[in-house]
Amino acid sequence: MKVIICGAGQVGWQIARHLSGEQNDVTVVDSNPDLVNRATDLLDVQGIAGFASYPDVLEAAGARDADMVIAATHSDEVNMVTCQVAHSVFAVPRKIARLRAQSYLTAIYSDLYRRDHMPIDVVISPEREVADAAIQRLSAPAAFDTEQFLDGEVQLLGLQLGPECPVLDTPLRQLTDLFSTLAAIVVGIRRDGTLFAPDARDQLFAGDQIYVAASQTDVDRTLDIFGKSTRKQERVVIVGGGNVGLAVAQALEKQARRIRAKVIERDRGNAERAADALERTIVLNGDGLDMGLLMEANVDRADAVLCVTDDDKVNLLAAVRAKTAGNPLTICLVNDPTLVPLMAPLGIDAYINPRATTVSSILRHIRHGRVRGVYSIGDAEAEVIEAQVLSTSPISGQLVRETDFPEGALIGAIKRGRKIIHPQGGTRIMEGDIVMIFALAADVPEVERLLQVSIDFF
Repeated sequence: MKVIICGAGQVGWQIARHLSGEQNDVTVVDSNPDLVNRATDLLDVQGIAGFASYPDVLEAAGARDADMVIAATHSDEVNMVTCQVAHSVFAVPRKIARLRAQSYLTAIYSDLYRRDHMPIDVVISPEREVADAAIQRLSAPAAFDTEQFLDGEVQLLGLQLGPECPVLDTPLRQLTDLFSTLAAIVVGIRRDGTLFAPDARDQLFAGDQIYVAASQTDVDRTLDIFGKSTRKQERVVIVGGGNVGLAVAQALEKQARRIRAKVIERDRGNAERAADALERTIVLNGDGLDMGLLMEANVDRADAVLCVTDDDKVNLLAAVRAKTAGNPLTICLVNDPTLVPLMAPLGIDAYINPRATTVSSILRHIRHGRVRGVYSIGDAEAEVIEAQVLSTSPISGQLVRETDFPEGALIGAIKRGRKIIHPQGGTRIMEGDIVMIFALAADVPEVERLLQVSIDFF
């Protein structure tokens, strides 16, 4: 597949890294020559320095025979014009645009922009993706990472194991024997900064970060087994009332279970906008780092504090102050992945990486065909892939123990019809099954080969 990626920033870089690693013909376009040179030096991609919306630049990038254009520059207007030019001048079959401005999103989602006038096949909103991720975090407050698969019937939980975990120093094989009815599988372990897919002999130690694929009906039991609280969230304080914070507050108001939320926003205009848009949520205008204001918002009595301003350092410090005040659960929005190792020393419970959520969303839309979902783990260290097994797949009809999966890949769950199966060695994989697979980044191409989905993008 020939893909043009417009924008070589964090999102564009990761998309280029994924697609070029899967032997696609990728060209990166950016107005910053340094970013283009970085991409061409470190990735197997071609690069063009120039403005992505210019027809001559797109032509130089190979738009006349491109299969897809992904417009992920920092400018909404450039992204929209790029898709328009790709459609009108070069007839590129598929266009994906990242848009941030709420006004554009409101118009597009309300269908005011018809395809003939604004030919964007898929709109990716980082703010909406992050808001959805925040709601997911709040739904599983003991997890530092979480995502749903198999039509919402299986949840991926990222759990930090503390010394209170009752199953430390226990081989995973023994866990299966001890909890034979538990519909959950440990698919990944990060230890001393290294992520790997475990085998049955591996044990769990305090300080490990583990990724567990659990049936939705067994999530609470899974959390309990690994020493995590299942306390429900009833009071939430949101630091940051911009697009993300407002979207989270609106989503909380729509939930059937009543959650009392308060929003702290420093900018008066944003605070007034949030107050007008929200019905039951209290909006406080002030600095989220002000301890007096945090106490006025009752962070000490709240079940969770969600820090989602546009400044990573403000988010970290606000979370630390909330934790100091006695809040049991702090969640941060962190754009800079180099800050993530500070989470544990600072006592911050969970984080949301906008880049990872946006990359996962774009990959999900790119890989149509038999791939139904893709979720990026950490700093693109691994992927969780949801795909349907074809009759021609090498794993179709085989027992799990017989499959030729690489060491860095594990099947976490299988959906067969309406039934969810948590596989064991003797489970047979059948044609038509939908499988959830954890795979380290280096092993993704081999997993896709075994699924025979890498060429079936759209």
